[in-house]
Amino acid sequence: MTLAPADTATAFALATGSEIAEVRAILDARGHFGPQHRIAYLGLLDPARADGEARAAGKAGGAAADRRFRVFIHDVAGGAPRDVIVSTTRREVESVVELDTAVSGELPVLEEEFEVVETLLATDERWLAALAVRDLDVSKVRVAPLSAGVFEYPEEKGRRILRGLAFVQEFPEDSAWAHPVDGLVAYVDVVGKKVTQVLDLGAVAVPAEHGNYTDPELTGPLRTTQKPISITQPEGPSFTVTGGNHVEWEKWSVDVGFDVREGVVLHNLAFRDGDRLRPIINRASIAEMVVPYGDPSPIRSWQNYFDTGEYLVGQYANSLELGCDCLGDITYLSPVISDALGNPREIRNGICMHEEDSGILAKHSDLWSGIGYTRRNRRLVISFFTTIGNYDYGFYWYLYLDGTIEFEAKATGVVFTSAFPDGGSDNISQLAPGLGAPFHQHLFSARLDMAVDGFTNRVEEVDVVRQAMGKGNERGNAFSRKRTVLARESEGVREADARSGRVWIISNPESLNRLGEPVGYKLHAENQPTLLADPGSSIAARAAFATKDLWVTRYADDERYPTGDFVNQHPGGAGLPAYVAQDRDIDGQDIVVWHTFGLTHFPRMEDWPIMPVDSVGFKLRPEGFFDRSPVLDVPPGRDASCGQGGSSHQAAGHCHG
Repeated sequence: MTLAPADTATAFALATGSEIAEVRAILDARGHFGPQHRIAYLGLLDPARADGEARAAGKAGGAAADRRFRVFIHDVAGGAPRDVIVSTTRREVESVVELDTAVSGELPVLEEEFEVVETLLATDERWLAALAVRDLDVSKVRVAPLSAGVFEYPEEKGRRILRGLAFVQEFPEDSAWAHPVDGLVAYVDVVGKKVTQVLDLGAVAVPAEHGNYTDPELTGPLRTTQKPISITQPEGPSFTVTGGNHVEWEKWSVDVGFDVREGVVLHNLAFRDGDRLRPIINRASIAEMVVPYGDPSPIRSWQNYFDTGEYLVGQYANSLELGCDCLGDITYLSPVISDALGNPREIRNGICMHEEDSGILAKHSDLWSGIGYTRRNRRLVISFFTTIGNYDYGFYWYLYLDGTIEFEAKATGVVFTSAFPDGGSDNISQLAPGLGAPFHQHLFSARLDMAVDGFTNRVEEVDVVRQAMGKGNERGNAFSRKRTVLARESEGVREADARSGRVWIISNPESLNRLGEPVGYKLHAENQPTLLADPGSSIAARAAFATKDLWVTRYADDERYPTGDFVNQHPGGAGLPAYVAQDRDIDGQDIVVWHTFGLTHFPRMEDWPIMPVDSVGFKLRPEGFFDRSPVLDVPPGRDASCGQGGSSHQAAGHCHG
C-alpha cells in the first residue's frame, strides 16, 4: 500500500529553501559545519518503510511525517568526511558517521574542485613544459576535471584525485572540444593541492578545424521552410497539481520529487481503477549512470564517469525555457537544492510537465457490425534536462492512458574528443580531419521500488518457446512460453535475450484478477548491450550493475544505489553485488527491481560538432493488472467526423490483425 493522501503531502513534498537553511543551521549549532566544510550532497530521505505503512494504516495517531535529510560533508582541510542525518522535524542530528575514504570511497566531486585542477596545472612546471613543446599558450588551455576511478596507483588510495585532459580554446566563444591536446594527462590531489603526476607521451597535432556549431561558416543560411507548429490547450491541461508536487492526470496519481543525485523521482505511482486507487510503483528513479570509454591509450584508458554518483546529475539540472525545451501548455516545478555552503538554490523551472498527443490508442473498422472506432492516445510527460561537462541528458517519464509507464533517456551535447591517429584506430571514430571521438557507452540503472497492488510482489522471467513438430503439433505451427519464478536474489540477476523475446513480469500473488491470476506489470527491455569492458577490468568491478540487465533485491531502507553510497574512487563490490550476496527470499516479498539499459555509441560524423539526440529506455505495461481494457471510457476526438462508434463507410475487403 502507499501513504494516505494527507501523509503524502507532508512526507513527499519537495524540499524547501527554509528546510535546507534549517539543516545548515542545525549542523552549525552542533559543530558539524565550519568554514572548512562543504556540502557534497544534501537530500531528503524517504520515510522508513515501516513508518510509512503504519501511517497509511492509521496506526501513527496522525503524527506528521519526520522530515529527515542526509548530508555528505567534505572537509577541504583534509579532515575525515562525514555522512550525517538531520531531522528538521525534531531539530536534531540523528546520526554522524566519519568515513575512511580509503575504504568507503570519496564523496562526490565538488564544482569548486574544477577550478582547482586548472589553477594548479597553470603553475606546474611539468605541465607548462608539455604545453611549451606543443607551442600552446597556457592561458588558452582549458582542462576538463575528470573523476579518477581506481587503478594501479596505491599512492592514490585515501587521496582525493581528479585527472585532467586539455583542450585549446582560441577565444571565449570557441568550442574547445574541437581542439583536444592529445598525448597528455595530469593527475591532481585536490585536497593536498598537488599535481601528483603529469604523463606526456609526446606531442600530437592539435586538430585545427573549429567546431563552433552556431558559426555561419558551418550553419550556412538558416532554413526558412519551417511553418509554425502551435500546440494549444484553450481549456488548460487535463492534470492538476496540489500540495506543490502531487499530480493527478486522467486516472494517474503521482508525487513528483527531486533529488540532487538522481534528479526527478516519482513517488506513489498509482492508477485509479473504479473506486480503487491501485499502487504500482512506490518509488521510481534513475539511480545511476556511468559512461565508460573504450580507448585503451594510457592517456584515456581510465575514462569512466559515474555522472549520477560522482557528479550528481540533479545539481546540474537546466532551467527550462518554453518553446525551446518544452512545447505546449507547460507546468513547471522549481526544485530547491543546497549549494556547497549549505545555502538553498532554486532551479527555476527545473522540472517540466505537460501532456501531449501520442498517436492512435485503439482503432477498428468492423466488417460485420459496420462500427468504425478510433481513439487517440495521449501521455503525461514529466522531464528534466541536465548538463554534465560535454554531454547533455534529458530524463523523460511518460504515463499513458492505458496504464503503460515508459522512461526515455535522451543524450545530446558534444562528444568527448581526442586526436585521431594517422594510422587509424579500432577504438576511435574520426569526426573531422585529425579529430577523433573514442567509442563509449551510456549505461543507466533504473531503481523501481515495486508495489503492484501492495508490497507482496514476485518477478517471473518469461521466454517464448518454439514447440517441436510432432504429435499434437503435426503442422509445426505451435509455440508457447516458459515462465520461471525468480525465487531468491541469487536467481534474480538476469540478462535480456531478444531471441527468446524475454520479458519480466512483476506480479502480486495475493491480488488476483477476475480470471484468478495474479495481477502484474511487464518490463520490456530494449536489448541493447550491457557493459562491454572486460569482466576483469576496474570498471566492471565498480559498475557491476551494468554487467546485467536485471537485478531483483529484497527491499531495505539503506539500499538506495546500485553502486553503493560512495562510488567516487571506490574499488567496487558495493551496491548490488553486496545486496544480492545476502541471497534473500524475493518470491512474494517487498522487492526492488533494478533495470540496466543504455546506449553504445560509435560516434558518427553526423554527431559533430553537436550531437542530435539519441535515445534509449524501457517500458512497463500492465499484464493482467486490469480485468479488461482500461481505456474503454476514453471519448472520441471532438471532431464530429472522428470515430464516434457509428457506422463505418470504409470498404473492408478482409479482416486482419
